[in-house]
Amino acid sequence: MVAPLKVGIAGLGTVGAEVVRLIEQQSRVLSSRCGRGVRLVAVTACSKAKKRGLDLQGVEWARNPLALANDPGVDCFVELMGGAGEPALSAIEAALKAGKSVVTANKALIARHGLKLARAAEQSGAALNFEAAVGAAIPVVKTLREGLAGTAVNRVYGILNGTCNYILTRMEQEGLSFAECLKDAQRLGYAEANPSFDVDGHDTAQKLAILASLAFGTRVSQSAIYVEGISSIAPEDLRAAAELGYRVKLLGVAVRTAKGIEQRVHPTMVPKTSSIAQVMGVTNAVTIDGEGIPPITLVGPGAGGAATASAVVADIADVARGVRALPFGRPVERLRKIEKAPMERHEGGYYIRLMARDLAGTAATIATRLAEQKISIESIVQRHANGVDAVQIAGKAAPVPVILITYATSEDAVYRALDAVQRDKVISGRPQVIRIEKN
Repeated sequence: MVAPLKVGIAGLGTVGAEVVRLIEQQSRVLSSRCGRGVRLVAVTACSKAKKRGLDLQGVEWARNPLALANDPGVDCFVELMGGAGEPALSAIEAALKAGKSVVTANKALIARHGLKLARAAEQSGAALNFEAAVGAAIPVVKTLREGLAGTAVNRVYGILNGTCNYILTRMEQEGLSFAECLKDAQRLGYAEANPSFDVDGHDTAQKLAILASLAFGTRVSQSAIYVEGISSIAPEDLRAAAELGYRVKLLGVAVRTAKGIEQRVHPTMVPKTSSIAQVMGVTNAVTIDGEGIPPITLVGPGAGGAATASAVVADIADVARGVRALPFGRPVERLRKIEKAPMERHEGGYYIRLMARDLAGTAATIATRLAEQKISIESIVQRHANGVDAVQIAGKAAPVPVILITYATSEDAVYRALDAVQRDKVISGRPQVIRIEKN
């Protein structure tokens, strides 16, 4: 009879506590599926006295994560403390050096130190599993690394942050401002007191860095990603998108181009008919475009204790089965270095919202500046207030919103044209620009 896999967990927060419960609740199922038992033998956390509602009788309490990682009675070290550095980094390194397999949900650590840890795993022959680091219960890591190992991926993109998707959903459905929706998200616990990591796009960028490496065989590099958040999105942009057949989502996009791998995070207009456009609220989704197959879209809860714990336990089960996949699907030495692709080279369609001044020749001036950059317009909408030609403010006509949808063009051309329009002084304020991602 095969001995059970002995598991040690560092971190007993929301996710860690759920993992403890799942291992206990699914004990018989895990034993049946893995061909051996899975047994929790040791834990560690900041406070031993904290009440967590867990039955830890017979479970050893290690004095710190490093001691747990070096415990000879532990076969699999599960890191659920979080943070891009210590103590998680040293503890995982120690576990891998000792030949123990590691399971982690730590996206920040994998995005920053993933290559170093993957190399250590290769040298020791241990597993380094991190399915829960991206998309929680969505099995996108295994899909890219194992399920599509024989498929050339051309593009991977998705909604990777539930907080931003919740805010944009509420803004669209209820006509609320970004500030109003953010405040409500904080009240409900979807957003942190300091929400910048989520709403400025950095959480999505960490996850995209991992997905891009798995999809394209490149080294994990968060610094190679262009990042833009959602705070500039206004209700009028969402209304215009709906009328034009689009919906606005914060997407992480990694795509193979003739100039290399382009990685970007930004608000994006997607066709309402696309799978990704149907994903609302705190739900996450990832679409994978591969050669020879229709696009694959994976949808599910991207955060939360139960969802994340589900992915962690699945990774533990792989360790128990003896599965040892290379962490990034290829040996570290074969992962290609990637440089940040300047967004000026990006090509695609654009949504542009201008506040045009009510002056003779304004429309002609805008059209001329776009034509100079060889930008073709797919549609143009000029909005008026209450059906009249202009609104009077202090005896002067107020600027009128003009919305343009372009055919595919370069980012550089768009901003050269808009800079010229601003110099012509025929618009007020800064233009709003949102990229369009086609199916």
